[in-house]
Amino acid sequence: MKKFRVSFAILMGVFLIFAMMVYSPSTVMAQKAAKKVEKASVAKADSSETWSKPNAAFDASKMGDMSGWDPAKWVNPEGDTIKIAVFWPHSGPAAANGELGWACVSFAAYDINQRGGLMIDGKKKKIALYKADSMSKQDQAKKICERMVLQEGVHAIIGTSGSNLMKVANEVGNRYKVIVQNVGALSDELQDATNFGRYAFMSSDTTYSIGRGMAYYYGKIRKKEKKFYILCQDYSFGRDMAEGFKMGLKEYYPEAQIVGEDYHKLFLTDFAPYLEKIKASGAEVVYTGDWIPDAANLLKQARAMGIKLPFANLFIDNPDFLVEVGVENTKGLVNIKHFDKAGPAFTNPGMIKYYKAWNDAWQKWDSKPYKTPIYKHPMGTLGSWTLQTYWLLSVIERAKSTDAEKIINVWEGDTYQYPNGRIVKMRACDHKSIQGFRIAEFVEPARQKASFNMPPYVWFSEASNVGDLTWEIPASAVLPYIDPKLDRCKGKNNWGD
Repeated sequence: MKKFRVSFAILMGVFLIFAMMVYSPSTVMAQKAAKKVEKASVAKADSSETWSKPNAAFDASKMGDMSGWDPAKWVNPEGDTIKIAVFWPHSGPAAANGELGWACVSFAAYDINQRGGLMIDGKKKKIALYKADSMSKQDQAKKICERMVLQEGVHAIIGTSGSNLMKVANEVGNRYKVIVQNVGALSDELQDATNFGRYAFMSSDTTYSIGRGMAYYYGKIRKKEKKFYILCQDYSFGRDMAEGFKMGLKEYYPEAQIVGEDYHKLFLTDFAPYLEKIKASGAEVVYTGDWIPDAANLLKQARAMGIKLPFANLFIDNPDFLVEVGVENTKGLVNIKHFDKAGPAFTNPGMIKYYKAWNDAWQKWDSKPYKTPIYKHPMGTLGSWTLQTYWLLSVIERAKSTDAEKIINVWEGDTYQYPNGRIVKMRACDHKSIQGFRIAEFVEPARQKASFNMPPYVWFSEASNVGDLTWEIPASAVLPYIDPKLDRCKGKNNWGD
């Protein structure tokens, strides 16, 4: 306990120094210690009074009857609707990501439709969804986005996995003045001075913030391993994920050492050459931003080669492949997430209702890919993409219009609260989202009760997952960087003030 108090005091001192440099003390809320599970969670920090009092929140008491929701059996409502393009790779090597996106967006849309729709221009309108298949190809991405706008007349585009593809959608939206919501592509450059457009909103977290969050964990919380090997996908997202981690280590863990750094092509099937280099490097942790299918292949091949190192990751949490490698081979994975919070997952009636609405529906599904373990729990990436969709629909509802200019007026500077209490803010000047993270070290099923704090008290019995080792990374420690070349942001600090 004495050691904990000393570490905690040092951490608070570091944060206070940071806070004084970035914004005046009069705007800083008192810090609150996060609930202790087995190890201490990091203290939360609010930037201002408006941060702790969001403009809008997910209200589970208003949810419609979700018992009939099945993403595999979606049917668009008839009549005058709010049209949304669900822009993802729905076919090709990354089609699994499109399946995830469709499930998340359709859950929120089904709920709103069950409530009767949104009041738009004095009339209740339901939501119609259109699959916009990028096929993971940039030329196809441009064609399908233009078709959605010019032929289908969509009011918004939601997507996608792949920052290179998201950039294309943003360009189309900005050209035709249609709102584009980025829920799944995380490269900071998407909203820099070169690529910024008023119609594109990055409600997702960012690569630099994720990397800095993981570095914060190793440098300010864990304080143990010092040798890291970086292995990421070779395109803007992977490069930015690596850069964020390196920046974070300089900021929060300067004594750490990068003992190797590699980038591989997308959809790689043979990781052996990279894994051999990792074995020879003396690394204590492998940091990766890989997403499926690369994330699955990387973990499976590493464990098959006898590499038991922890992977510090964002997307090595898909139970469809975690159960294949088993409890022992998934124990110790260090996962950072943008929706979940540290400590018990179910702390209020709204969170429980949201969870059960999804899980109860999942129990009745009978078709793949949705009747699989990854869709069992609406947490992690599923939770993030779903609640980001709710955020967009909340903005449209408060704007009382599908007019892009009215949506922009509401969304810039907006704050929204998820059912678990996490608050996100849309920074007005560059349309980047501000939010905190949860770090978890995966543990065996018997220890998952600390997180899954209601029957059956376990996330997955066939794999290690979130349990009693969780920590909260405060938003103040991972504020997205502002591009100083973006005129709209000149004179602003990283809170956007």
